[in-house]
Amino acid sequence: MSSRNNIILTGFSGSGKSRVGAEVARVLGWRFIDTDSEIVRRAGKPIAGIFSQDGEAAFRRLEREALAEACSGSERVISAGGGILTGAGNRRLVLESGLVVGLEAAPETIHRRLAAHGAGEGAESRPLLTGPDPLERVRTLKERRQSSYAAVHWTIHTDHLTEAQVAAEVIRAKQLLGARVTGGVFGGGELAAVVTHANGSYPILVGWGLLDSLGDRLRRMGIDGPVYIISDENVFPRYGRQAQRSLQRAEIEAHSFTVPPGESSKSLSMAQAIYSWLASRRAERRSVIAAVGGGVVGDLAGYVAATYLRGMPFIQVPTSMAAMVDASIGGKVAVNLPQAKNLVGAFYQPRLVLADPQTLTSLGRRELAEGWAEAIKHGFIMDAGLVSVFESRAAELMALEPGISTEVIRRSIAIKAGVVSEDERETLGRRILLNYGHTIGHALEASTGYGAYLHGEAVAVGMMGAAELSRLAGLMDAAEVQRQRDVLEMFGLPLKATGVDLEQALAAMSLDKKSSGGSIRWVLLDGIGKAVARSDVPIDRVMEVVRGLVRES
Repeated sequence: MSSRNNIILTGFSGSGKSRVGAEVARVLGWRFIDTDSEIVRRAGKPIAGIFSQDGEAAFRRLEREALAEACSGSERVISAGGGILTGAGNRRLVLESGLVVGLEAAPETIHRRLAAHGAGEGAESRPLLTGPDPLERVRTLKERRQSSYAAVHWTIHTDHLTEAQVAAEVIRAKQLLGARVTGGVFGGGELAAVVTHANGSYPILVGWGLLDSLGDRLRRMGIDGPVYIISDENVFPRYGRQAQRSLQRAEIEAHSFTVPPGESSKSLSMAQAIYSWLASRRAERRSVIAAVGGGVVGDLAGYVAATYLRGMPFIQVPTSMAAMVDASIGGKVAVNLPQAKNLVGAFYQPRLVLADPQTLTSLGRRELAEGWAEAIKHGFIMDAGLVSVFESRAAELMALEPGISTEVIRRSIAIKAGVVSEDERETLGRRILLNYGHTIGHALEASTGYGAYLHGEAVAVGMMGAAELSRLAGLMDAAEVQRQRDVLEMFGLPLKATGVDLEQALAAMSLDKKSSGGSIRWVLLDGIGKAVARSDVPIDRVMEVVRGLVRES
């Protein structure tokens, strides 16, 4: 088992080690080292020059020295040269220095990638691949080295993956194997997931007491401010100020703006007020907006970040359960209109999500339960095993026992992160599955003026409606519907709604963002842990179910 906490990338030339390594280091906030670049720096000449003037033996000596220096520290991402594992001493060194990940690709893929870099660059940096038949040379040399590549801890086949996807797989390998390889020192196990998107990726960190490290984390990611904290009047005195102190300890300039708590702050007029504040502070495009609070603050701050100066970097520091497991992940940012929630918004991804479950200890039981509703939803749509955890550990979760609560939050986050990585803008159909219970839930919120029900409470009622529609469609049986009812009741969540104007609720559903061609795309369950999207649910059946869920007085 290694005493150091590094990631060492190895593989044949053209496997993408340098670019992938740089991206992994950026996401983790670690130092990136390319051993080939270090060799060139030490020798004062290009690799081809070392081979031609000093010979391969001299190159291998410099390679060993560069590798030893790179592996001497911790929290480093190291791109090791294509032939570095052929030496037994080098293999032993990297395997003792952290997680060794091999990037694999077919000879044809490698040849195509090397050719795309241009003959000049290939000849300059890869002298062993020069010759009249480069593809055959790749095949021969790769076959000779394959037994060395087999010594790695984890292998990723990169042929059909983008560099961002490979980077995410490297980090996933660290999540899966890190404790076994490095003795569990990988950031205290805080990395819950990595979201990949069209423009890159970002980490989601989860850990009890993590908020105090915010400033240091941003510094390590290359973020040095200024940071503009947006929070609400209830959250800021306790956690916004704590975040601000952490930033100041890291010598990051920090300013704050607070809004009234509640859904009514998620408005265009409040966004305008924040725009004016940013302008008065002369905020620049390189400045960072930090959302410290629940889902309302995250949506509002994210919308401002997406639109002010045509886009500013922002980070999410969720302090409510619903924000941690749902709203802070995936880049959906928006404000409300009187007609319905989230009608004006954007897909705009954060640079970091940092979730500290200890911040949840100040929540009341109602607020905690409504947050667990989103995590329970994740289990019912994609993870039947997680549903069992909620059934067997409900009391501990409602008491916010640190171990099991942090574990379940991480597991729920990983579900959402995986979905949004596959379907960033809800175009492939998979991301819509996260809206289980939301069509009716959003309608209940809108028809009651966004004040009578907390979001998770409305979603819980909506989940019961969706489960009943699933039963009527022949997808679920009565026992499965009852199982969902029992879990929601364990957490004190409502199963029906009162004080709702039925006509207003139905009108709000017609504005649902998941509508297509006038038909609502319903998210239903084809059994526990398996969600499906359907557009063929008869409107009379919907009205029957909604009437059974709501009472006007």
